[in-house]
Amino acid sequence: MIDSKSFYASVECAIRGLNPLKAILVVMSTENNTGDGLVLASSPMAKKIYGITNVTRGSELPQDDERLLKVSPHMNLYIKKNLEINEIFERYTAPIDIHPYSIDESFLDMTESWRLFGDTPSEVARKIQLEVRKKVGVYLTVGIGDNPLLAKLALDIEAKHNHSLIAEWHYEDIPDKLWTVKELSSVWSIGKRTSEKLSALGIDTIYDLAHFNPYLLKEKFGKMGSQLFAISWGIDRSIIKNRYHSKEKSYGNSQVLPKTYRNKEEIEAVLKELSEQVAARLRSHKVATRTISLGVRNSQGYGSKKSKGFRHSLTIDATNRNTDIKKYVIEIFEKNWKKEPVRYLELSCSNLVDDKYEQLDLFDIDDHKKKLKILDTTVDIIRKKYGFTSLVKLSSKTKGATAISRAGLVGGHAGGNTYE
Repeated sequence: MIDSKSFYASVECAIRGLNPLKAILVVMSTENNTGDGLVLASSPMAKKIYGITNVTRGSELPQDDERLLKVSPHMNLYIKKNLEINEIFERYTAPIDIHPYSIDESFLDMTESWRLFGDTPSEVARKIQLEVRKKVGVYLTVGIGDNPLLAKLALDIEAKHNHSLIAEWHYEDIPDKLWTVKELSSVWSIGKRTSEKLSALGIDTIYDLAHFNPYLLKEKFGKMGSQLFAISWGIDRSIIKNRYHSKEKSYGNSQVLPKTYRNKEEIEAVLKELSEQVAARLRSHKVATRTISLGVRNSQGYGSKKSKGFRHSLTIDATNRNTDIKKYVIEIFEKNWKKEPVRYLELSCSNLVDDKYEQLDLFDIDDHKKKLKILDTTVDIIRKKYGFTSLVKLSSKTKGATAISRAGLVGGHAGGNTYE
């Protein structure tokens, strides 16, 4: 398991000729670096000096510290550098044995190839580190294990704290390295809420988990209980090249609003934009949806006691037309919204069918549906060739709408340039 250390911040440091481990740099979520934005990423030194977490805002950082460098995000650049790093990985193992876990982490199965590049896995890991540092300017942290789980645990629990940024775990290391972990939520895939539920059963450490009755765990947590028990023993039978394929596909989009919305018209303006974006994705994949799901909530989240929001679905006749999906989304919203403040919207379309099949309407004597489909497809073609903002609905110019301001974003953040 290989992690690009403080990836976004490291890339920003590298293009400025700075050492990612020594520079004091933060990447802000907003292009103007104002105090109302979140700290999207920070260099290790900045994190150490200012105690930065994943919810630190720009206003919480010192405004007069000349050492601190605040920069705007450049998502297109980060994607480009990620691809360069994965190209280097492909020199050490086959592409089918590489699984990009996120933009800054990748699993590599080197069972069949590491002997070609060194006498030990750790020696090969060091060669990969040096090559990426020289060509991309980014430091890598590497976890080595007998399976993907052990590699990930070695990375998270030990490698990040080692001077070499490398750690190697084997099954025989489980009692000394894994069972000694006292904070359950620090282990991959065990969240805070799961940790609290385990603690209620008297399970406070990984050792406790490994020596708990596995049948009782399954009774309490279902399949997850069996997985938790396997994790505590370092067991993982997954093979990187055996890709997982979801049985039920869906297409959707979500958005964290720039502020808390309370006005119905403003919320619906964003919902209409989301509907068009998802409908365009359906058309690009030549499918139509029969189930629309809408999630609306405030910043507290669905699981919070303070949560205000809902998530509901609606079964419909198969469609991928803008007008239909907007109509059904607004219908779900107006039926379930209780005038609560809104900060997060999530729309998904599932139960998909091939879009060449359509429910006929005997009363549609003017081929209205066919004309709408031609119109939608024409708009898709124009936007694909000239960009989203080349053709926008008037509703996207109304108060609250976000599609135009978000058109240049990548993953919700500024795409920026690539400095080249």
